[in-house]
Amino acid sequence: MQNWEKRKRPIRLERRFEFASYELTRDFLDRLGDLSESIKRYPDISFGKLYVNITLRPEAEEESAELTVEDYDFASKIEALFS
Repeated sequence: MQNWEKRKRPIRLERRFEFASYELTRDFLDRLGDLSESIKRYPDISFGKLYVNITLRPEAEEESAELTVEDYDFASKIEALFS
C-alpha cells in the first residue's frame, strides 16, 4: 500500500501503475475488469499505452464519507494484480 496516495479533497486513494509494454497494460486492465466485476466495485481508471491511473473513492456518496477497510482491501487486491 506504500505506493497509494491518500488525498483529502475529495477523499480518495490514487495510484499509477507503469508497464514495460502495451500488452502488459492490457493484461492488467483485463484482470482489473474481472476483479471489479467479481466484487461489483468499479474504480475510476485512466490509461495510456504504458500506464494505468486508478482512483478509489468511498462507496458511500455523502460528502462526509471516509475511506473504509473495504476500500483499502480493494486497493490491496488491485496491488496484487500488479505483482
